[in-house]
Amino acid sequence: SERYTVGVWIGNASGAPMWDVSGTTGAAPLWAETMRFLHQREPSRAPAPPPGVVQAQVRFGPNPTERNGEPIEAARSEWFIAGTEQPLFAMETIAAGARPAGAAGTFDSKDGNPARITAPTQGTILALDPDIPPRHQRVSFESDGAGRDVQWRIDGKPFARGTTAQWLPWPGRHTVELADAQGQVLDTIQLEVRGAGVAAPARGR
Repeated sequence: SERYTVGVWIGNASGAPMWDVSGTTGAAPLWAETMRFLHQREPSRAPAPPPGVVQAQVRFGPNPTERNGEPIEAARSEWFIAGTEQPLFAMETIAAGARPAGAAGTFDSKDGNPARITAPTQGTILALDPDIPPRHQRVSFESDGAGRDVQWRIDGKPFARGTTAQWLPWPGRHTVELADAQGQVLDTIQLEVRGAGVAAPARGR
């Protein structure tokens, strides 16, 4: 607000994942209650917008994954740098089973869908936290359109088989490949891991 700056973090100090808790259901209620308490005697006033910024109404196109034509998000008012206003935001529709232009996936499934890496996405940047146990920092790899007899490679070295895999990240730039049983590369992405290498947990004495 104009007078107070409040931040709320919800999580497990051990690094364990939170289940069924989001920013909206976890941190937001605490933030709202704190702000209401701070302003119970003096109402909060919205700060003046900086020069060169304007407010405009925006609406959203239909969600291509839904058949009822519902918009991706509800219409609302947004802030823009003057001259960059955009009244409509919409996703480009991609035919079911089609591969976006320029993607590297090749066909390797009975239904004709291209075998591809669905997670992580191309260009993902990961940051390691030395205070979080390694077992809680593993990266999940997922694929779509590929048979079960596929293998995952990191920088050319096989490390797992199957449509999904878990990988303990290590600092550096890496190339991830999804290959079939004959070794043919079906899809490729690049990702980067930043931060110090995670150390294995100490053994008890």
